[in-house]
Amino acid sequence: MGDAQQTAALSGQIVQLDGLDGQLIERMRHEALTAPAPWKAEYGEFQSGGWWTTSLMNASGDAADVRITDGTARPTALLRHMPATAGLLDELGLNYMWVRLARLEANAFLWEHRDYDELDQVERHRLHIPLHTKSSAFLVTGGTKVHMAGGRIWRLTPTYAHGVCNLLGPDRIHLIADVYGDDAYQQLAGRTKEPSAAERLPAASEADLAERLAAARCLADLGYVDAAEQLLLRLFYSFALPEGTAYDLIATLHTALGDIEANQRWTAAKSKLLALVS
Repeated sequence: MGDAQQTAALSGQIVQLDGLDGQLIERMRHEALTAPAPWKAEYGEFQSGGWWTTSLMNASGDAADVRITDGTARPTALLRHMPATAGLLDELGLNYMWVRLARLEANAFLWEHRDYDELDQVERHRLHIPLHTKSSAFLVTGGTKVHMAGGRIWRLTPTYAHGVCNLLGPDRIHLIADVYGDDAYQQLAGRTKEPSAAERLPAASEADLAERLAAARCLADLGYVDAAEQLLLRLFYSFALPEGTAYDLIATLHTALGDIEANQRWTAAKSKLLALVS
């Protein structure tokens, strides 16, 4: 894919919106790192472990309620400990569905997936504000690696297959706001900028995939089945792959191992995580 094609493809998936004041970001970062947040592990089927969230605004008003649903968001008690963050959310004037902090630990992965498929089909958008991050934390979407740098609001379209990893640390902390489409959102969305540091991942050859599958089989034969599965899942972050390839490879691995139940489980996981119609 050429640079122009890559930019066009990415523009529907991830873009930068407004820049934010550096001092405000510092205050928000301090709040995120020090507020008494009830971090919760949720969506275990999407991750390797190390993904934690806590809610700032949602329909229940409970910061420990982190399973995303449609609704009219109201502040949780946690947001009262974060005045700079609350001030920015108020200033943006958006129609919030859910606002949360998301923390991804070092050597942690969110596997390839889509979001929003389980919600009512109304216009909604996902905004990211990076608060604490380094370049070893990045998003992959459309076979392209993007580090969401601090200092700006980012818009991600999560109905495209995507995944996130944090290879080295420190913990990546983002404020994530799911918002409904309205005039305030349209005004914000009218000021877009393409990602400044997007890197197209290399295509995987049949030999590349065969080599990784053989390595996974060796691990599985030694009894390290989880490690074998994770080796294949991580291919999504190294190569530009056809959608769902990592899940197909794991299913193939289990077929070779004679484990039909595991093959069926991973085939079902692919359909669930990527919202595929059978």
